[in-house]
Amino acid sequence: MSPETTPLAALVMAAGLGKRMRSALPKHLHPLLGRRLVDWPIEAGRALDPAPLVVVLSPETLEAFGDAEGVVTAVQREPRGTGDAVATAREALGGFAGDLLVLSGDTPLLTETLLRDLVEEHRRTGADVTVLSFEPDDPGAYGRVLRDPDGALRAIVEAVDASPAELETREVNSSIYVFRAEALWPALEALEPQNAQGELYLTDSVRRIVERGGHGAVHRAPDPREALGVNTRAELAAAAAVLRARINERHMLAGATIVDPDTTWIEADVVLAEDVVVHPFTVVAGRTRVERAARIGPHAVVTDSTIGEDAQIGPFCYLRPGTVVEAGAKAGTFVEVKNSRIGARTKVPHLSYLGDADIGEDTNIAAGNVTANYSHRPGREKGRTRIGSNVRTGVDNTFLAPVEIGDDAWVYPGTVITEDVPSAALAGFPPRQVNKEGYVRRERDD
Repeated sequence: MSPETTPLAALVMAAGLGKRMRSALPKHLHPLLGRRLVDWPIEAGRALDPAPLVVVLSPETLEAFGDAEGVVTAVQREPRGTGDAVATAREALGGFAGDLLVLSGDTPLLTETLLRDLVEEHRRTGADVTVLSFEPDDPGAYGRVLRDPDGALRAIVEAVDASPAELETREVNSSIYVFRAEALWPALEALEPQNAQGELYLTDSVRRIVERGGHGAVHRAPDPREALGVNTRAELAAAAAVLRARINERHMLAGATIVDPDTTWIEADVVLAEDVVVHPFTVVAGRTRVERAARIGPHAVVTDSTIGEDAQIGPFCYLRPGTVVEAGAKAGTFVEVKNSRIGARTKVPHLSYLGDADIGEDTNIAAGNVTANYSHRPGREKGRTRIGSNVRTGVDNTFLAPVEIGDDAWVYPGTVITEDVPSAALAGFPPRQVNKEGYVRRERDD
């Protein structure tokens, strides 16, 4: 079988709880730029089209992990080390014979390019095992990569088991490998917990393969940051900063303007069209889509929303999931919108809350407007507020859903709207709502 036709499978180790995170949430499930920590190496590995793609989880993380498209899960019942974690996945791999890419679930900075280069190096050298190495500023607790004089891989020794001389080695193990499956399985079966941790180390399988005459290779990451693991919240924040910079650069190279990338957080699955402008201190999250020439911020938060062409969001605006702001519309200062549609060219300039509402085109929502849709009756769904096109509301209006305001209607300031308002009517006159039908039409005809 030629290297070009050798099958490739991938395995992501994510069974550890990560005690150094000091969290009730397992380390691999911590959020990171719109994904979980483990999702980043999964997506990097997925880019190589492995079949299958297996994620090894603990019983504690299995339920919380949920379903992931194209992913097979395996469960490591007891925390017996990385060697046992890989062995756990053997059944899920279904008798796979080929090259097995093993990834660590806490390495979010991996790139498709680096992994492709690793696999290509493994196949170019005809290795039985190839380790991805790197040289961090502080080797610390990373396992050391030991080479023969000719540069071939001799062994990997964990820092807690290393001699003082071995600890002087600056090239370290990333816990990312490519194994020839036929060489891996016998090495795993022979593992014994002969180390300070009493665990079955995957690194011992590397040593055993080499000792039995197998060829070990090393591919060193050009950028050591790509191989860094996350074990603490400080390291999680450092990884987030790198990912933020990558995401922002990708959008800027594609034609969006990000005025201050250092204060702008855009999550992984956000789509920005050309000529979008994102101002400082803005967060764009979830599966938000922003169309051409829209402007966001400063100090705006947008989550799982759609923003139309030439729309304006902010400053100090909060768009919650399910919001659609159509072309040329505005959601301005201290405006919050949730699960609502704001029609084309409609303006919500300031100090308003719109939840579960549908607003037509060319409408103006005055300051201090609120849609009130909470029901105190158990099991009763929230009602929706429907405000038509070319409507003019007054200052300090409250709309008690479900309620509908017809096209071309006006609403008197300070009014609580509890009943539907006909088209072209003037509604209001506190303390009780009165509808003057046809008022707007008569005013315009005069």
